[in-house]
Amino acid sequence: MAEVLLKVDGLKKYFPITGGIFGKQTGAVKAVDNISFWVNKGETLGLVGESGCGKSTTGRMLMRLIDPTEGQVVFEGKDLVTLSDSEMRKARKDMQMVFQDPFASLNPRHTVEKILEEPLIVHGIGTKKERKQMVREMLEVVGLSSYHAKRYPHQFSGGQRQRIGIARALMTRPKLVIADEPVSALDVSIQSQVLNLLRDLQKEFQLTYIFIAHDLGVVKHISDRVGVMYLGRLVEITEADKLYEKPLHPYTRALLSAVPIPDPDIKSAGELLTGDLPSPSNPPQGCAFHTRCKECMEICKTDRPELRELEPGHFAACHLYS
Repeated sequence: MAEVLLKVDGLKKYFPITGGIFGKQTGAVKAVDNISFWVNKGETLGLVGESGCGKSTTGRMLMRLIDPTEGQVVFEGKDLVTLSDSEMRKARKDMQMVFQDPFASLNPRHTVEKILEEPLIVHGIGTKKERKQMVREMLEVVGLSSYHAKRYPHQFSGGQRQRIGIARALMTRPKLVIADEPVSALDVSIQSQVLNLLRDLQKEFQLTYIFIAHDLGVVKHISDRVGVMYLGRLVEITEADKLYEKPLHPYTRALLSAVPIPDPDIKSAGELLTGDLPSPSNPPQGCAFHTRCKECMEICKTDRPELRELEPGHFAACHLYS
């Protein structure tokens, strides 16, 4: 049996909408609306979906960079939601994040050495001499050279900056790394290099990944299991091979059909989605996807489908399988 490292139960994040001269709350943006999943030790869970579906908000809540409105995030038996700020700061030694934009996530006024040394100082790891040696070793691990330690972020390319971001996340030897679209800001030619680096590092440091992306091709390359999000909800989650071979939810099928095929002789029979993405401040009643679904039934308009195990290890929230 696989060991569960992280378990999320009923996680919600509602951002209040205020109006009027007294700032009275008039509604809420339901960025994440009651999702549950788990991550096994040593695996990579991919989270995919359209922009605005709540993927990045979920990642930030797991790190407590954003406090959830409701729900549990249990990491190694501890509910992170109930921890104090000082206790959460200690817990982040074992949980780190790689951010999307390598141009914005690195302090332009600090050298690479100072950027990578900072997590070690915060968590009281090593002496000054030992920290400098650890920085140089980590730069070599991520494919850079030790002499890069004295340079500033603006002296690097986008791919090199992301390698620095990955190195910073690994300095404390974490058990879980949350990668929030780590290759979406990079050239296609560099994306594969960074993805291969992440896979190699996972084996070397026995890492567990939550990999957030909107590119299904990228997610397939790196993930063991994949969860599909739509309008703040998880609509399907299963092993990557199963998801790509036999998607059950209509939204997943539409996403997969939109993936371009690199062959001009093959015409994609894509399932075009009609209508616009509903507002998360006023989501549809029932199934959130029913306003754009070709297979919508009356029950879809009134009853919200629960995420159920329809096949061994394959969960989907859809009334088609009731």
